[in-house]
Amino acid sequence: MEIFGFLFALAGTFGFPLFILVIISIRQVNQYERGVKFTMGRFTHMVNPGWRLVIPIFQSMKKVDLRLKAVDVPAQDAITKDNISAKINAVIYYKVIDSSKAVLEVENFSYAVLQLAQTTMRNIVGEVTLDELLSQRMVISDKIEKIVDEATINWGVEVTAVELKDINLPPDMIRTIAKQAEAERERRAVIINSEGEVAAAENLAKAAGILSNSTGALHLRTLNSINDISSDQSNTIVFTLPLEILKGFAGYKQP
Repeated sequence: MEIFGFLFALAGTFGFPLFILVIISIRQVNQYERGVKFTMGRFTHMVNPGWRLVIPIFQSMKKVDLRLKAVDVPAQDAITKDNISAKINAVIYYKVIDSSKAVLEVENFSYAVLQLAQTTMRNIVGEVTLDELLSQRMVISDKIEKIVDEATINWGVEVTAVELKDINLPPDMIRTIAKQAEAERERRAVIINSEGEVAAAENLAKAAGILSNSTGALHLRTLNSINDISSDQSNTIVFTLPLEILKGFAGYKQP
């Protein structure tokens, strides 16, 4: 209300034309903005949030948004180190930390940051293989962020993060990767199966050694097997005497 009282007092003191001049000279700078003020084409100072006077013709002001921006980097055609074509898109997060540099050092900082991110993304992808691209996305994102941030800091812009979103491969390459994964799973299955057979053979060899070195052990094992089989009445059992029993009769003499 005080500003309106001031304007009405100005209109009553200096007349209506001066009142209109003051009205059209008022510029509002929001809390999340900063103004870059020029006087007769030369940079004078930064403008903080609030209502500010900018004299027409002699002065001008460009407002810069300081809020964090998330920009979608369009899909880029890139070729990996092992000559695999891929389409890659990302999201870049940045904000202005120096409004004067963002206006004075570069014509359009938003466009410049986007173009630099696209070029850097293609260059970094060209330095890695497809396997590295698919398995080390965070590492590659950090590399892109570092390179872009080092360049944009001179424009008064800070890049806070770069995230790779999608990596699209040709259909034939997707089929090849699927076959490779299937072959890898089969290889692991064969290895696990062979390791199980080796372990089973070792256990059987140990069991055979124990049975052969213990008197009567094989006979007890035979009786135990017969007991297991006899649980089903439909089974027919052919009983074979162990050699140990026959050896016992070999030295027997009838009185």
